[in-house]
Amino acid sequence: MSDHPKAAPGMSGTPRAVLVPLALAQFICSFAGSNMNVMINDISADLDTTVHGVQVTITIFLLVMAALMIPGGKLTDLYGRKRCFMTGLAVYGVGAVLSAISPGLGALILGNSILEGVGTAMLIPPVYILATLLFTQLTSRARAFGAIMAMGGIGAAAGPLIGGLISSVLSWRAAFVFQALVVVLIILLGRRITDPLPPDPTHPFDLGGAVLSAAGLVLIVTGILAAQTALWLTFALIVLGALVLLWFFRRARAKERSGGEPLVSTKVFRNHVSNLGLVTQNIQWLLLMGTTFVAAAYLQVVRGYNAIQTGLIFTAATLGLLVSSLSAERLAGRRAQKSLIMAGFVLAITGIGVLLGMVGGSSSPWAFTPGLLLVGLGLGAMLTPSVNVVQSSFGEDQQGEISGLSRCVSNLGSSLGTAIGGTILVATTTTDAYAAAMITLAAIGLVGPVAASFLPRNQAATSPQNPVPGVDG
Repeated sequence: MSDHPKAAPGMSGTPRAVLVPLALAQFICSFAGSNMNVMINDISADLDTTVHGVQVTITIFLLVMAALMIPGGKLTDLYGRKRCFMTGLAVYGVGAVLSAISPGLGALILGNSILEGVGTAMLIPPVYILATLLFTQLTSRARAFGAIMAMGGIGAAAGPLIGGLISSVLSWRAAFVFQALVVVLIILLGRRITDPLPPDPTHPFDLGGAVLSAAGLVLIVTGILAAQTALWLTFALIVLGALVLLWFFRRARAKERSGGEPLVSTKVFRNHVSNLGLVTQNIQWLLLMGTTFVAAAYLQVVRGYNAIQTGLIFTAATLGLLVSSLSAERLAGRRAQKSLIMAGFVLAITGIGVLLGMVGGSSSPWAFTPGLLLVGLGLGAMLTPSVNVVQSSFGEDQQGEISGLSRCVSNLGSSLGTAIGGTILVATTTTDAYAAAMITLAAIGLVGPVAASFLPRNQAATSPQNPVPGVDG
């Protein structure tokens, strides 16, 4: 079979042409999660809020994505992938416009955290489902995932630079206008997409499961944010959140046994390879978003750098992500995905160590460069393999489910990274707090390579138990 991808039945245009709006969609959503990091001082002054207020806004945005990503994936079966994709873009665009004109923190949270978060949860699952259904061969799918994840990683890493440039030249509000314009472009490009599978209006939707899963995740992340108020409250909220998630899982299992269809089938958690891949995804994004927020907040609040200065320092991470992400296809052909993921974690955690060592001993802004470069290289090298491990472990009939779960786990990692690192840093905003936040993130990051070490060495694009139709090898 040829290695060149062909358009799936019902898909207008070439796969490469369709891939452009999908990759741009992942870029803008990832950009939204990190560009505000360099605007902390500007937003705080303009909206009369604090660093903690901006941290809460960013964290809620990431949390809303995580909480609604699984329901968003299931809605694609009910209403269709393209319809969810385009509707999500429209909701996101409205949120971006509202954020740009927000008179206070409340309006910013509504526009950025809620509407943009809901829009992202609706549009991201279709991105990965369409890519999986359209690119059916090992190398072509790796190329598609590589492009999408590269744009996502670059969006997250370049967010500080682009956001800092826009904020310094124009205003922090203009960064949201930029997002709205990109969304309009994606909508125009996305018109060529025709859903490769028909929607099924009769498909059941587990509303109770959606409420329980969202409530459990919200309680856990809110508990972490509450650490500045009272540790007992943190403990109580995290335990309550865990109990709600346990209720969600037991309810799903009971619903399956009675012949119903839960929000997430418990069968997806029986795939050993996929479970390990989900853990690595969660930790990757925890490291990326956690270190980005902590470093950006430290640069602005402690060292007094402005938005563009902070953004320029983050160019090292952007370059690292760009280089390693664009090499994903070539690396996938030479190295096992397990090896790439483990090597990526080693580089990223080493980078955090370098950040701690060099920044603590030097007042130069360039002391951040080597560490951020290593973090970027490491994360870029393992983002695509992790997604491919998870997404390709299931057949077409479960793509909506696993796509939503995969994006939920990744965005939960992002919100946890920002919540944990930010909470430690914002407590005192000193060099010691910066070090404590980075050490905590690095310690949590060690879970990643441990999980990756249990992945099968020869696992590539499919699970032997659940091969995806059409994949060679």
